[in-house]
Amino acid sequence: MKYSNIYWVILPCLGFVHLQALFLNMPWEVPFYITFLVVSLIVYLLYKKIGITFLETGLHWNTALILMQLPLLTPYFIMKTSWFYGVFLVMFIGMEWVRLNVSRQMTELIQENRQFEVERAQLTETFRIVRSERHDFLKHISSIHYMLENRHHEEASAYMDDLVDGYEETNLSIKGERGSVAGILHQMYNRGKAAGLSMIYDVDMPLSTLPIPDKKLVALLGNLLSNSIEASIGWQNHYGKPASVTLQFYKRSGLYVLICQNPSLSIPIHILDKLYQSYGHTTKSEEHEGLGTKVIQDTVDDHQGYLDFVYREEEFTVKIKFPAIHS
Repeated sequence: MKYSNIYWVILPCLGFVHLQALFLNMPWEVPFYITFLVVSLIVYLLYKKIGITFLETGLHWNTALILMQLPLLTPYFIMKTSWFYGVFLVMFIGMEWVRLNVSRQMTELIQENRQFEVERAQLTETFRIVRSERHDFLKHISSIHYMLENRHHEEASAYMDDLVDGYEETNLSIKGERGSVAGILHQMYNRGKAAGLSMIYDVDMPLSTLPIPDKKLVALLGNLLSNSIEASIGWQNHYGKPASVTLQFYKRSGLYVLICQNPSLSIPIHILDKLYQSYGHTTKSEEHEGLGTKVIQDTVDDHQGYLDFVYREEEFTVKIKFPAIHS
């Protein structure tokens, strides 16, 4: 059994003992099954709504906390029944509150560290490609010069076309962008191209212009493009037709407008209704948690933006608007 499952068994047991001891002060006898139902409901809500698991703060930390909670049960065996039992219940709840807060903070730190590692890898790869292209540039020029000198014009033209196409792929991603943003754009571009998709970045200005911190912007673009690419791959595999992902960005009337468009297979109405409103709603396979769309919505809300999406005739379009105000 996983450590997290063991914890969610121990937690209701401890809570049951505390609550049942407190109920002994009632003028009437409270059945055990009533206490059990109350504790089970509370633990269920904690598990579903808060979603903090045992492993996120580590085995040693959680084990130590449980061992600290066990002495709180001792007074029930050596003291007379009293409403003072409520103090021990409050202490138990307080310890759990500390655990949940520490768990949340550690989880955020772990996620930020993972995101940093991903961004660093993306930036390193983008830098490597640019450095490689710069290193080979004079070699390409020499090859073209040789072909032209020997009047191999068609061969030189074809060679130039291939060379320009390769440079354009990199330039689309890094043109005027800050490092971390260039990294995620380049990674998503390559990911889409590797899957046989047509990746179109139609931007009037760098996406780094958006008044959003790099960490948030990378998460926004990463989730937006990742969702579009996965939906396009599913549509492409189903119909056997080429699919494309289009990312547009421009500024109009004091607003930054970001649009992402892609083909998508049928999406159930009940998922569309809550797609960007809460966690757990996803159009992907069951192993996905449906976090990406909510992360997008949270980022939009945090920066006074507005998000709208349309799904029509197997075409999914997300339009996001941000006020052109730098805080």
